[in-house]
Amino acid sequence: MERNHNGDYGRLIVQGADRPGIVASVSGVLTGQGANIVSLDQTSSDPSGGRFFQRTVFHLPDLPARIGRLEEALEAELGGELGLDFRLVEVKRSKRVAIFVSKADHCLIDLLWRQRRGELPMTVPMVVSNHPDLGEEVRSFGLPFFHVPVEKNNKAAAEKEQLNLLKGNVDLLVLARYMQILSGDFLEELGMPVINIHHSFLPAFMGADPYQRAKERGVKLIGATAHYVTEDLDEGPIIEQDVIRVSHRESVRELQRKGADVERLVLSRAVAWHCEDRVIRDGNTTVVF
Repeated sequence: MERNHNGDYGRLIVQGADRPGIVASVSGVLTGQGANIVSLDQTSSDPSGGRFFQRTVFHLPDLPARIGRLEEALEAELGGELGLDFRLVEVKRSKRVAIFVSKADHCLIDLLWRQRRGELPMTVPMVVSNHPDLGEEVRSFGLPFFHVPVEKNNKAAAEKEQLNLLKGNVDLLVLARYMQILSGDFLEELGMPVINIHHSFLPAFMGADPYQRAKERGVKLIGATAHYVTEDLDEGPIIEQDVIRVSHRESVRELQRKGADVERLVLSRAVAWHCEDRVIRDGNTTVVF
């Protein structure tokens, strides 16, 4: 798998207006620099005037020393006449992922467990919480835990403290059932992707006790949604969703347990796909390879 490749593997992410010759141009630059293409995935929203997306994994001997020259060649070929945006990534450089959490531990512990087992290609520099409850569990993984209380009258100060912890130290922020709304100023100053997870009852059952109200309505499906965070609450680009069937037999507690199971799976997939550069954002939607 890619996460086990050595330092000579890279990923190239390309997107822009579709036109003939893009695949040939990308392949030409890579082969011209001595790279061997390992895998290539592409799609177009419309071959005539649509948007083009491509993810390529390649092997290039001594990549760390040659990546600068490769980037220059790609800029000359793709960024000029073709007008494409591209991103070049060394596979060996794992994403640095900070996790925000409140009191619910199921998503947090699942992510830490998968990371420790090598199932998630990431490092975790820190876990930050607005409650102290999960500190010992986090420290048992050998990770730093920071308690930053958030009250109505100190939210701006709390976000400033969080930004001081994060900036320059992480590449991605994951909200693993963090029960606070991040302000637009926080997101703008943070300047990096943020992934959130929540149940998929929204917008039907907003606020407190959604499972109780879902039970009262007799829902037949329970699901979860992982998405990128924007200023518009719970309306950012969706990365992954999943559902399971339920019936009148399940109690509210059983619905909550099954919902937590789905949340764990959906969030871990979304984080893994982001860390493997499989997710390309396009406006308020995503392409996932």
